[in-house]
Amino acid sequence: MDRYENYQSPLVARNASAAMCRLFGPRKRIRTWRQLWVALADAQRRQGLAISKRQVDSLRRAIDDIDFRAAAAYERKMRHDVMAHVHAFGDRAPQARGILHLGATSAYVTDNADLIIMRDALRLIRDWLVNVIDALARFAKEHRALPTLGLTHGQPAQVTTVGKRAVLWCYDFVRDLEEIETRLDRLSFRGVKGATGTQATFLDLFDGDHDKVLALEADVAGQFAFKRIEPVTGQTYSRKVDAQIIGALAGVASSVHKMCNDLRLLAATKEIEEPFERSQVGSSAMAYKRNPMRCERATALARFVLALPSSALQTHAEQWFERTLDDSAIRRLTIPESFLATDGMLRIMLNVARGLVVYPKVIAQRLDAELPFMTTEAILMAGVQAGGDRQKLHEKIRRHSQAAARRVKEDGAPNDLLDRLTNDSAFAKIDIRRTASAKRFIGRSPQQVDAFLKDIVTPLRRRYRSSLGMDAELSV
Repeated sequence: MDRYENYQSPLVARNASAAMCRLFGPRKRIRTWRQLWVALADAQRRQGLAISKRQVDSLRRAIDDIDFRAAAAYERKMRHDVMAHVHAFGDRAPQARGILHLGATSAYVTDNADLIIMRDALRLIRDWLVNVIDALARFAKEHRALPTLGLTHGQPAQVTTVGKRAVLWCYDFVRDLEEIETRLDRLSFRGVKGATGTQATFLDLFDGDHDKVLALEADVAGQFAFKRIEPVTGQTYSRKVDAQIIGALAGVASSVHKMCNDLRLLAATKEIEEPFERSQVGSSAMAYKRNPMRCERATALARFVLALPSSALQTHAEQWFERTLDDSAIRRLTIPESFLATDGMLRIMLNVARGLVVYPKVIAQRLDAELPFMTTEAILMAGVQAGGDRQKLHEKIRRHSQAAARRVKEDGAPNDLLDRLTNDSAFAKIDIRRTASAKRFIGRSPQQVDAFLKDIVTPLRRRYRSSLGMDAELSV
C-alpha cells in the first residue's frame, strides 16, 4: 500500500525522535509481551511447575519471530488481541503452546508491558530534559551580565539580565526533571496478579503455597529490573498511575510553552531569535520574514499535551470496580501521544536553546528607551549627596521626565531625559551617564546565575554526564 494514501500521525512523521517512535511501535510492544510470557514460564519452571527448560528455550528463541499478519488473522476471528498473539506465538514455539500464558490474564502482558515501555520513555524524556537544562545553562553563563529590560504585566519594570531570564526558564525544566525522576523512582511493576488481582489462579497452581506465589512474582519483576511491585491491583494497575505520568509530561509542556512564548515575544522586538538556517523560508509571500516557527511548533505541541491529563484522570475515574475495558482504546492514544509530543517539543527546545541568537545592540536600544525613567531616583540621591536640595531636584526631574515622555509619546522621538538632566546646571556636580548606567541596576543577577549554575546545574551535569550531547537536529 502506498504510504501516502492513509493518514500518518504528524507526531511520528514530523516531531518525535526515532527512539521514542520505536518505543511505542507495534514490534516493541509485542516483543515485550513475548518477553513477559517467557519470564512467567521460566519463573514458573523454577518454582516447580511441570514446565521444561526446552519449552522455555523454544519460546525465547521465537521472541523476535513475530508474524503480524498471522496475529491479525487470529484477531479478526477471536476479536481479542492478546489471545491472537498467544496463538501466533504458540505457532512459532509449538512445543510450548500448552504452557503459554499459564494462570495469567491479559493485563499481565498488556499492563506490565505498558509500564516497561513507559519507564524507557520516561528515561528518554529525562535525558532530553538534562540536555535542555545544560544548553540553557551555557546560554545563561554567556549572557549572565548582559542588561535587558525586565517586564512585569508586559510593561517595562526594573532591569534584569539575559542570563538571569534564561535561568528562570532553566529552573522550570529542573523542576520537571525532578518530577520525572520521582515518577521513575515510584514506578512499580503490575506484577503477577491474575484476573481480579487476587492471585487465586497462581495459588491453585502452587497447591495453596503462598510463598511460591510471592516468589514467582518477585522473580518475574526482577527479570525486568523492577525494584517495586504494586502491592494490590484489580485486574489492572490503577489508572491513577497513567494520570500521574501524563501529568508530569504536562508539566514539561507548561515549561516549554512559557519559554517559547517569551522567545516569540523577544523575536517580535528583535532582541533574541531562535536559529534561522541559511536556506530557511520564513513566508511564502513575505520573503523578508524570520518567523519563530520552531517555538510556534513547540507551543502547539505543548497545548496538545496540556489537554491530556484531564482525559487520563477521567479514565481513572471511570473504571468500575476491578476494571472495565473502556480504558483500552483511550490509553492507546493518550499514553503514546503524550510521550511522542513531549519528546518532539523537547527536541525542538534543545535545537532552539543551542542556537539562540542575541542582539545586544537592539537590547541596549530598547533598554535605553526606558532606563532613564528608572534611574531618576538614583540621580536624585546622587544630586542630594553632591549638596543639592532634595525637593528642588525632585521638581526638576519631574518636569524633565514629563517633557521627555511627551516627546516620546507624541513625536515618536528618542527618550532624551538624560540629555535634559545633563544640560541642567542643578545636576552639574554629578556624572549623569555613569549614575544611569544599566549595569548599576541589574542587582545580583550575575551572581544569582553563577550560584544557580554551581548549586543546581553542576550536580545534574555530573549525575547525567553520559546523557549529555544528544542530537538536536530537526528532520523537518
